[in-house]
Amino acid sequence: MKLYVIGIGPGGEEQMTLRAVRALEQCDCVAGYGLYLDLIDSLIQGKERIQTGMTREVDRCTAARDAALAGHTVAVISSGDAGIYGMAGLMFEVCESHPEIEIEVIPGITAASSGGAVLGAPLTNDFAVVSLSNLLTPWETIEKRLHAAAAGDFCLCLYNPASKRRTDHLQKACDILLSERAPETPCGIVRNIGREGEAFTLTTLGALRDTNVDMLTTVFIGNSQTKVINGHLVTPRGYHGV
Repeated sequence: MKLYVIGIGPGGEEQMTLRAVRALEQCDCVAGYGLYLDLIDSLIQGKERIQTGMTREVDRCTAARDAALAGHTVAVISSGDAGIYGMAGLMFEVCESHPEIEIEVIPGITAASSGGAVLGAPLTNDFAVVSLSNLLTPWETIEKRLHAAAAGDFCLCLYNPASKRRTDHLQKACDILLSERAPETPCGIVRNIGREGEAFTLTTLGALRDTNVDMLTTVFIGNSQTKVINGHLVTPRGYHGV
């Protein structure tokens, strides 16, 4: 019994690794959120589909597990990397009492990597990735992590910065960071990474606080060394000091 958990990158087919494409070829059943299945539609023609909406991840993974137990070779799809805010961890949990299912995680390109490339090189030195969604993590915990990252002078990549219900989380995050960093700290915003309509903006931490963002946006916040070089956001690694 074989089950793949596959990261397809933010943009789907154009950002998938060769290993991911080959794994999909071995499958006769594919499970995923509808938008993500649409991103790889041409690669999964003729395969059985298990599709659920947002917030129904447990149902999706349970159905994929049951399909594997029934003899199908199954792929569970995650946007970006399956092990970074993706389905890999949940899939192992759902299959905990079924060690007979062989699970293979296929890595993908996460938004931190692909969005960083759009901006230039903002994550060349130590950085932290934090999701601002408190759907699964209490906001108090998120605040603690932001305070720690700010105190440690980490570059930051923020996932899920806002939604229709969460309109002020980015403002709150910026207020925490502004307690440790100058308002002119360089920042970048990338929307629709790897998809049609991809766009980016360079800004500062002070201006970022009042910027409109959504769930399709990834936010990058520089550290004390980050700068803009010819229109690109760059965090030096420190080679000039060697």
